[in-house]
Amino acid sequence: MKSINGIKDCFGCGVCAMACAHHLIKIRQNEDGFYEPYITNLDKCNDCGLCSSVCSYKADDVALKDIYTPKAFAAWSKDHAVRRKCSSGGVGFEVGRYLLTQGYKVCAVRFNAEENQAEHYIAKTVEELVPSIGSKYIQSNTYEGFQQINRKQKYLVTGTPCQIDSFRRYIKKFHCEDNFVLMDFFCHGVPSKLMWNKYVEEIEQKVGKITYVSWRNKFNGWHDSWAMAIDGALHGTPVKWEESYNLLIREKKTFVNSRLSQGDIFYRMFLSNSCLNKPCYENCRFKYEYSAADIRIGDMWGRTYADNEDGVSAAVAFTPLGEQVLTASNCMLIEHSFQVVAAGQMKTRTKCPLTRKYIMRELMEGKLTLEQIYNRYQKPYKYMMLPMRVISKLKRLF
Repeated sequence: MKSINGIKDCFGCGVCAMACAHHLIKIRQNEDGFYEPYITNLDKCNDCGLCSSVCSYKADDVALKDIYTPKAFAAWSKDHAVRRKCSSGGVGFEVGRYLLTQGYKVCAVRFNAEENQAEHYIAKTVEELVPSIGSKYIQSNTYEGFQQINRKQKYLVTGTPCQIDSFRRYIKKFHCEDNFVLMDFFCHGVPSKLMWNKYVEEIEQKVGKITYVSWRNKFNGWHDSWAMAIDGALHGTPVKWEESYNLLIREKKTFVNSRLSQGDIFYRMFLSNSCLNKPCYENCRFKYEYSAADIRIGDMWGRTYADNEDGVSAAVAFTPLGEQVLTASNCMLIEHSFQVVAAGQMKTRTKCPLTRKYIMRELMEGKLTLEQIYNRYQKPYKYMMLPMRVISKLKRLF
């Protein structure tokens, strides 16, 4: 068959569902807690192959060819309130805010506390864009957001590199690239929703039903920003996003579970790479300078801005359109070499740890806490691998 029928453990980008003229493709979570497509009625599928033609998972290259020398910048919002609220320098928000003034809509990602999921949605105003602020360290459900996109209208679309690569294939296929600006980010990988669900279950025992989550907060400054801030029904005031853009400025009082990545079990699980999606280990080809986006953003982790605690974004323009948008946005831009801007970012996909299959099994069974799972499987593995990491580092030095 030419269709995506039978695809398992893919990127879960959902672009195939957009492409299907008969609306036969839906997205669901597999047993590992990751999104994947399925055809609702094979009898009605005419096997046209359109869904496969936009599928990044089935391709073996990057959708954007080398047509432009990338321009790399250290960047941050000129609006102090935006910079303070965002995970790093606020460039993603400023790009969206600028394009809204140019007649674009924004297909971005927000956390839906009611559904306990990250999801793509359409923002038509600055107020509606506010929920997209901040990093979301779980896989997004693209289905509803992508289905609302009209190819004849203008959009900024943001997402993971694999989502954006498929989206680039889609707009090329339908000859509508001129209507879109695409933005991705330096991606570590996406963890299983099973892990996030377990984390939420444990946190809600302390704060009640979660009403707001911020994965990154600069309570102690940007370089110490691996903090999880959570509001629950028993703690904090529910966020009413529709109120105003001025919500950016409001200083929220939140339940702060941890101020360091080492101290929060979600970040320990995430950064251990022990429960990422299978393609993150096997099929990711979008690390470092490989992207199908017009703009790539992230944290500028290198030494150049080591003393800056307000937050500095890494911003890379991969197309002339990307450079034009960055230049026109309300951002301070300081050009550097790509190597300086991308310092600290992953250059290759991570290797799958031997512990993954055991950890995924425990997450499916749901009997142990995340702390117990980590201590039983990942902590011993971490110390077992330490000598190998030291040897590897010494080889690189000498």
